[in-house]
Amino acid sequence: MMRQYELVERVLRYDPKADETLLNRAYVYAMRAHGHQKRASGDPYFSHPLEVAAILTDLKLDDATIATALLHDVIEDTEATRAEIDQLFGPEIGVLVDGLTKIKRLDLVSKKAEQAENFRKLLVAISTDIRVLLVKLADRLHNMRTLEHMSPESRRRNSEETLEIYAPLAGRMGMQAMREELEELAFRWLHPEAYRTVRERLDRLTENNKGLVEEIRQSLVEKLGEAGFSAEVAGREKKPYSIWRKMQNRQISLEQLSDLYGFRVICRSIEDCYRVLGLVHTTWRAVPGRFKDYISTPKQNGYRSIHTTIVGPRHQRVELQLRTEPMHVTAEYGVAAHTFYKEASLSNGKASLPDASREMGPYLWLRRLVETLLEGDNSEEFLEHTKLELFHDQVFCFTPKGRLIALPQGATPIDFAYAVHTDVGNSCVGASINGRQMPLSTALRNGDEVLILTSASRTPPAAWERIAVTGKARSAIRRAARDSLRRQYAELGRRLLSSAFAKIGQDYSDDRLRRALSRLTHKTVADVHAAVGRSELPIADVLRAVAPEAADLLPAASRPRPRNRYENGEGGDEGWFNLSKVIGLKFRWPTSTAPGASSAGQGIVIRGIRNDVPVSFEPGGAVPGDRIVGVLTPGEGIRIFQIHSPRLSEFEHERWIDVTWDINQEEPERFPARLSVTVLNEPGTLAQIAQVIGEADGNIDNLKMLHRGADFTEMMIEVEVFDLAHLNRIINGLKSKSVVSKAERVFA
Repeated sequence: MMRQYELVERVLRYDPKADETLLNRAYVYAMRAHGHQKRASGDPYFSHPLEVAAILTDLKLDDATIATALLHDVIEDTEATRAEIDQLFGPEIGVLVDGLTKIKRLDLVSKKAEQAENFRKLLVAISTDIRVLLVKLADRLHNMRTLEHMSPESRRRNSEETLEIYAPLAGRMGMQAMREELEELAFRWLHPEAYRTVRERLDRLTENNKGLVEEIRQSLVEKLGEAGFSAEVAGREKKPYSIWRKMQNRQISLEQLSDLYGFRVICRSIEDCYRVLGLVHTTWRAVPGRFKDYISTPKQNGYRSIHTTIVGPRHQRVELQLRTEPMHVTAEYGVAAHTFYKEASLSNGKASLPDASREMGPYLWLRRLVETLLEGDNSEEFLEHTKLELFHDQVFCFTPKGRLIALPQGATPIDFAYAVHTDVGNSCVGASINGRQMPLSTALRNGDEVLILTSASRTPPAAWERIAVTGKARSAIRRAARDSLRRQYAELGRRLLSSAFAKIGQDYSDDRLRRALSRLTHKTVADVHAAVGRSELPIADVLRAVAPEAADLLPAASRPRPRNRYENGEGGDEGWFNLSKVIGLKFRWPTSTAPGASSAGQGIVIRGIRNDVPVSFEPGGAVPGDRIVGVLTPGEGIRIFQIHSPRLSEFEHERWIDVTWDINQEEPERFPARLSVTVLNEPGTLAQIAQVIGEADGNIDNLKMLHRGADFTEMMIEVEVFDLAHLNRIINGLKSKSVVSKAERVFA
């Protein structure tokens, strides 16, 4: 175990101005706090935070980060408190240590929920100070290095978490060396058989190709020297996990992989990178489709390099990466390569990043990720969307003004729109890619120029969530859908209240309701509206709170429930329904059933399928011209039934509500209906039926064979029509066919 003076000396070697006293105090405090605690290996527990600190000294991090590494487990695993850490080491280190402390004593349903909530907390802490991530990654790296002492279940769980979250997160932060080691360790424990197989085959290839890497390296050095370039060339064999992942993605064997060797050429300047590229391509044959210029278009994590693949010496495929020395340091260590904290200004006792640093790719990505987190309701969904973003390679697209937008592979114009701005995504109605109108489901490619077409009246459909790839887009679509549904319920609730107040001879206003909020269990008027619309709050309760003097106008609970005329089989144009359980009032059945007819404000108006209140139609269907009744369903809004539907008997009359059609003749919509058709078993029968419906401008939504006999077949056809007259034309057309013995509308 490293001694106290050895740790301090390691820090002072790269940072002579480091606070030696701070490091000594943190070392002693952590060692005493952990006391006689042991790790699963039997080693003193303090050896773990000490090794974490040592890993961070290799990254040459500041003294506060090293002290945080020593203290990172004391709040979670000892009697130490956040207040004590603040008092002894200052609030800056207190915040860092608290960001690394897992959330305890949460009433969570599953281990996955606990993991998600802890990751949620960690990401918020990281977005405040990136040093939290650096300590966390070093902590995870040391735990993975000592994983053999854990139980098989712990090894599996930690390896999965490392491969799914921490290794990709290190990659997103540009810390490639850290990412590769985490991946290798996780691969070894998660897929031991695959790891051994790949490792053994690599060893055999290395033995067979002994000296190949050095031969290729030397050949590159000689060619560069002949051309007058001074560059450092380093070669290496690809890592087992990288090879295995390519084998999985391409569904090929190890022997079929041709680019097992990678070389880095470190040039003096950017100009030299491009000159060396020209030399390489004129000396050896370039492999088509394997060229990427991340210098002119850097990755989102700040990575810059030129990638190309050539058929080099011994006719061996070789991947080359051309970069400058600063680019190489950034590629290996990412955010840890930037000594932000030595020059950082102090604000409120806490180190803050310079503005230029905050504009780097990793921080922009992290900021967007945390914005998604803070806007969401479900930490498990956030974790899932984070994994989606972590695992995708990138495509680079441009706005018409030249702004670069980096997106995951497979992203669509919907993702692009939300990456530009949430409001742009929410109002998106179409997209033009490279000057051509394209579907919103189109997968974007590198270099695409995307123009998003918008409309202020647009609301993103929920189906977009299945098309979108990024977590930000999915979260925003889901949130917009929730907001839209809430507005619909609020509008329904407002209409129900307005109608209810009219029935007792009073005017409804939001101000009257606002003054009565203290007598209800909701904070705002909109909350009351939404609760009424969802049937969570009885209208009678709202009436009693707002107009207690009108309580005697409400029907007595003991009064017998009047039965409607349709239920009694009397028919007629008027029917009365007692809604005392839900709204304490009677609602009148509309006096006219013609499409577009009004009932002088008596009914809730239904404007087709795309409505401003939450409306759904029963599978049996209802079409304009039908007498309809709505059923107020908690959590679903209004469900529309045709008055003769046998399913209406399943619902209490107290839940029935008066509704009427209001059809826009300029924008006709189709509505669902079901037909039962019995036909002769003759060739071409189905074609004749389809022809009748098609020629009548109907749409077949579904068709099912219910019973097939020797001579006749009974089928159920779900059609979409504009109104009752349209439906009757289709039925009459079917009856006119000689192959049809019966055609009628059904509701069940």
